[in-house]
Amino acid sequence: MKVTIFFGSKSDTDTMKKAAAVLREFGVDYSSYIISAHRAGELLAETVAAAEADGTEVIIAGAGLAAHLPGVIASMTVLPVIGVPLDGGKVGGLDALLSIVQMPKQIPVATVGLDNAANAAYLACEILAIKYPELKAKLKAFRAALKQEIAAEGGKGVSI
Repeated sequence: MKVTIFFGSKSDTDTMKKAAAVLREFGVDYSSYIISAHRAGELLAETVAAAEADGTEVIIAGAGLAAHLPGVIASMTVLPVIGVPLDGGKVGGLDALLSIVQMPKQIPVATVGLDNAANAAYLACEILAIKYPELKAKLKAFRAALKQEIAAEGGKGVSI
């Protein structure tokens, strides 16, 4: 099981590291690349093809501003692509969110919340869990632990 993470700028590294952390937590192999869809389209196409040939099953792509990267990648592969809109400009990431979530029909990109690379990785794990029972078991255990954590806090009065 393998995920490939793409993002368009070195400045996005700290946000996209959150996806890598989740994948490591669940024992999912991953690779990551900084490649701009605008400035290095041929390199991006070569890298997507190589990732697919190397066993990648899900792609996470983070992008800010016009946020073309997830859609461009989706046009190059039939693998699931999860877009992470990144806050990269004057409108607080709204431009990236709308660019990714409004992909034209027939070549979809799943979209998570603004700067939420961790959720992209959780979604990638859920997609992979369809095929890998051991990952499905880890996700169920993770969810059970979340439930217990919340239950332990629940029912207590809080001062607000």
